[in-house]
Formats: sequence, structure tokens, C-alpha cells
Amino acid sequence: MTDIEIARNTKLEKITDIAKKVNINEDDLELYGKYKAKISEEVFEKNKNNKDGKLILVTAVNPTPLGEGKTTVSIAVADGLSKIGKKSILALREPSLGPVFGIKGGAAGGGKVQVAPMEDINLHFTGDIHAITAANNLLSSVIDNHMYFGNELEIEKVTWKRCLDLNDRQLRTVDTGLSGEKKIVPRRDKFDITVASEIMAIVCLSENLQDLKKRLANIIIGYNKKGTPVYVKDLKVEGAMAVLLKDAIKPNLVQTLEHTPAIIHGGPFANIAHGCNSIRATKIGLKIADYVVTEAGFGADLGAEKFLDIKCRKANLKPDAVVIVATIKALKYHGGVDKENIQEENIEGLERGIHNLYTHIENLKSNFGLNVIVAINKFNTDTEKEIKFLVERLEEKQVPCSLVEGWAKGGDGATDIAEKLVELTKKEENFKFTYNLEDSIKEKIEKVAKNIYRAKEVIYTDEANKNIEKIENLGYGNLPICIAKTQYSLSDDPKNLECLEDYSITIRDVDLKAGAGFVVALAGNIMTMPGLPKVPAAESIDIDDDGNIVGIF
Repeated sequence: MTDIEIARNTKLEKITDIAKKVNINEDDLELYGKYKAKISEEVFEKNKNNKDGKLILVTAVNPTPLGEGKTTVSIAVADGLSKIGKKSILALREPSLGPVFGIKGGAAGGGKVQVAPMEDINLHFTGDIHAITAANNLLSSVIDNHMYFGNELEIEKVTWKRCLDLNDRQLRTVDTGLSGEKKIVPRRDKFDITVASEIMAIVCLSENLQDLKKRLANIIIGYNKKGTPVYVKDLKVEGAMAVLLKDAIKPNLVQTLEHTPAIIHGGPFANIAHGCNSIRATKIGLKIADYVVTEAGFGADLGAEKFLDIKCRKANLKPDAVVIVATIKALKYHGGVDKENIQEENIEGLERGIHNLYTHIENLKSNFGLNVIVAINKFNTDTEKEIKFLVERLEEKQVPCSLVEGWAKGGDGATDIAEKLVELTKKEENFKFTYNLEDSIKEKIEKVAKNIYRAKEVIYTDEANKNIEKIENLGYGNLPICIAKTQYSLSDDPKNLECLEDYSITIRDVDLKAGAGFVVALAGNIMTMPGLPKVPAAESIDIDDDGNIVGIF
């Protein structure tokens, strides 16, 4: 059966019953039908004095284009913890429509480990991403309207971009205001995918509605003729934007196919944004469960680094254990085995590619001081010889590991890693960040590039140098950095999979996100509006005569 058929043939519990498992009353839910709900503000207040549970972060090696099942493993671990009698909860990101209709597909897990209702979660869900799109584009319309009616703020350069939650390369650069109407100001504009919008980051990093409004007000939309920043608060529109986001800031409660509670909230990509679910979702999870399983997007060089250096710093959090998801096929892929032959047994390719895994392990253990376990996410094409080889190599490195078979067996396929994680979370850690906030912007970039990506040097374009100087002169040099980089390689070159020779990281531009509270550095040729593949997943998605959705994977 397909993932969607497995999900459809599983009987779900009412969301009110799921909520009871974590001591949330029906009166404290805002229901979206039988199986989805938003968690009200009252839940935060009622549980604020509870002792925090244990936080388990799930990350991965650098992935293949179809991903390595990081979300699948996260769900399996949460279900596995439930199977061994622990009170667990998931805290995941919301899927973007871009990958759903593009190449990667949905982000609700797979096989017997899924969050449900999977069609809803992968599509419109509770409307959070649409609300973010609307708030983003409301701001764009207000900016252009202000310029139409005389431009009292003397805006000369607009840096704010419109957004859309779909992959559409045609919108990367557009010309707007071409109607020829009197007084209208034509200008060159750009679109980001919604999950790269600063407003998505703000929703995920805000502690409450008041913090949300403050961050919205501090968004820089452009610069006036004197080169001074123009803020949202200058346009007096933060209140209207907050109105559109008043429900989007509330975390969403759903369930796994095995009825483990799951909070799904916020969805920034990790290659072009900070890649973590919301602070609010993670924090409420820690107050209502003993174990919170969360994931950070793409490989550990991206999602985990940003989770630790940005989210943990802002929210005063730290994981009690880290799971690195590895697949045999991904390691062979990074060992130079081409995609056409990746399912065939190849110990030589596996041995070369295992160094990608070693780098991520060393980064998390040595650079961040965290306790690590490797989850070998089993695929049907993996051979016993390949699995045995990987396990033996990890044992030589004294790195704990576990074969996870959640896709085929559900929570029963993850009880071993669950038991090991319970013990691992009891061990002491020496958690530390990659850089200090007092470091210069370049020092921060270079510490991440050299210590995490293992680059020999960092090269800056003239545009990047100019913007770094401007940001520091404006007094924002003490913000954390968020590097936008390809997910497929430790380097900034998606084709450099093995990373055997010395390489540099090129920073082509730097962008200030004053509302979100970080500085984005664009590395290599990364795009903040993705394009569709030659044969997009949209061609396979349909609805049958009975109203059933098909083709989402």
C-alpha cells in the first residue's frame, strides 16, 4: 500500500482524546474538525510551572534529493518511546506546498510511521502558511501604496520581497507596476517561497503575540534616500499583520498513526531559512510530556547548526540527545555512487561515503558538546553485509547506533533506539555554541564554514562585503547568522558530494532580518525561490470520483 492508503486505512482517535494524553482539556483546544486542533493560550499559562521534559533532536547526514526519512525516524522514535511506556510527543515543522508538488513530496512521514491526517497536513492544514503569505504580501502592497501616495518616508530602495508557497522559478525576478497609471511607481521585484519569508521565521521565533508584534514592527522593508532603514513600524502596519497571524501563532495538535500526540507548527526550510519548528511548539511540548522529539531540516550542517546556534540561543534550550539519521543509500551517494546504481550493494562506495557521517558526528560531539546516536534508517534495498559494515565502523568509533525499521514496523521498529535514547539523555553534556554573538559577522560566518562545513577559506563578493559593513554600521553586528547553502553537500557546491579536496565557501550576499533577529548569508548559488523539476510530483496528484486524494507521497 502507498503511504496515503496506509494513513487512510488507519482509524484515528478524536483529537480531544489525543489531547487528554498530555493533560489538555477539550475547552483548551480550538478544533479544526475531528482530528486537528490549535492549542489555546490557556495551555501555556496552566503548564508554565511544570518541569521540562527531555528534548531529543533528530538530524541527518547530507541527503539525497528525495531525503533520508528524518521525519519518518522522528515519528518512529516518538512512537517507540510510547511503546516502552514513556510519555512522548512530537514537535515537527509544517510541510510546504513547494516540495509536495515538486520533487521531494510531503513531509508527514511514511509507511507505518506518519502524522495524520496526512493529506490535510501536507496541503492546507490549518491555514498557517497561507496566513503568513497574506501578511507578507499585505506588507508589500502597503509599501507600494505608500510610494504611490507621495512616498512621505522617501523610500528609495525596497528590499522586502513578495512570497508564494509554491516552487516557481519564473517569479525569482519580476517587474511590477507596469499598468501605466498616473503616479504608479514601476520597480523590479522578487518573490521568495513563503517558508523563506522573514515572517515565517518571526512566527517560529516569537514567544507570544506581543513578541510577534514587536518583531513585525522591527522588519526592515528598505532604505530611504539617506541610506537609513525604513521599518514596518514606520508604515504603521504591524497591527494589521498581527491580526492575520493571530491564529497562525498557535501550535497545531495532531497524532501519529499509533496515536502519539504531535505538535506541528512552523515550516522554514533549512537550506534557505533556519529550518526549525516554532519555539512555542517545542516549549509547550517540554511542559506537557516527558520526552519531546523534534527535527531540524536537511543535514546537520544546516538544520542542526541553526537549531543549536539560533533557536537554542534565543529560546534558552538545549537538546538532551541528538539522533543522526543515516541511510545506506545516502552514504553511497556521498561515496561517489551514481543515483542509477545506488540501490546495488557497494561496500567500497559505502566506505568512502561514511566520512560524511563521521563529519556530522564529530561536529555535534566536539563542536557542540552533545551526546549522539546514529539511527540507521533501513530501506528494503539495504543488504545485511552493508548494514553489518556500517554498524561495525560505528562501533570502532564508539558511537552508539540502532537499526530503525519504523517505516515497515511502526513504533515496534524503534523500541531499541527508544531504550538507548532514554539512557543517553541521562548522560552529562557540555553544550556550547559555534560562535559568540560578540564576534563580527565575518568571524561568525567563518567559524561555521570552517568548523561545521570544513571549508578551507571563505570568499566574499563585493556585494557581500558592502552589506556586511552596512549591517554592522547599523548596530546589528551582534545577531546570530543563518547561512543559506545547498543541502546536498557540506560545501556550497551541490555536485561536490565527497568533499575530498580542499574547498572554499563563497558568500555572494548578506541580508539583515532585523525582525527575526538574525543575518542571512547566501552561499554559492542557493535560490530563495525554488523551481520545479522536469516531471513535478503535481503530475501524479489527483482526486478520484469518491473524493479521495491520490498521489501524495
